[in-house]
Amino acid sequence: MLIDTHCHLDAREFDPDRETLVAAAREQGVAAWIVPGVAAVDFPRLRACCAVYPGSFAAYGLHPLYVREAHEEDVDVLDDWLHRERPVAVGEIGLDCYLPELDLPRQERFFAAQLKLARKHDLPVILHVRRAVDQIVGHLRRVPVRGGIAHAFNGSRQQAETLIALGFKLGFGGAMTYSGSTRIRHLAATLPLSAIVLETDAPDIPPAWLNRGRNTPAELLPIAREFAALRQLPLEQVVSEIGANVRTLFPRVG
Repeated sequence: MLIDTHCHLDAREFDPDRETLVAAAREQGVAAWIVPGVAAVDFPRLRACCAVYPGSFAAYGLHPLYVREAHEEDVDVLDDWLHRERPVAVGEIGLDCYLPELDLPRQERFFAAQLKLARKHDLPVILHVRRAVDQIVGHLRRVPVRGGIAHAFNGSRQQAETLIALGFKLGFGGAMTYSGSTRIRHLAATLPLSAIVLETDAPDIPPAWLNRGRNTPAELLPIAREFAALRQLPLEQVVSEIGANVRTLFPRVG
């Protein structure tokens, strides 16, 4: 059973044809997907989307790219949603050091607060780690949580091993499909299979064959095929073992 561990199914880009793309994903064998939140104002929309489509599992969090518009009281709003809804994870949370215009101290303040909520509610986290692995590891050591996923991992092998030791799985998806992504492809091929999950990040991070077009959860199957080829493993083994990795983190999924 294929499980997309990072799919923004509630994104407005999918409003015209969400029903069709969900059906297409199911035809490709994608049975479940985790839908991470990005902003408190969108939590009701996310919940409603997941209620419509069986196999959708919500996570709630304040995304680092959105905290510049967030209010301080959004942390309390998130606390309430985690208490009432009992999602599978807190996410998407983390740090983004790629865009220089972002306010890193503000990101860090919201990230630290959300790690504390993850501890309070005993939930794993879904991490956004763009060029910020070392900073995130520092926060995780100060506020340990019950593991989770480092989404769209693009760090070094040493950073990967550090996150794995902290109880995290590493998410690989569309970026892995580009022949020029040599570091990501090498990590996907050589890290322990038990430490890896697969994702689309739809509608973002499209695989190479979409030529920068809109990504959808149906692309998880060809992404899994690409991963199996890198590992030189049968697709069936990859699907089975990666699915087991997901269920270890999120027992309700699948």
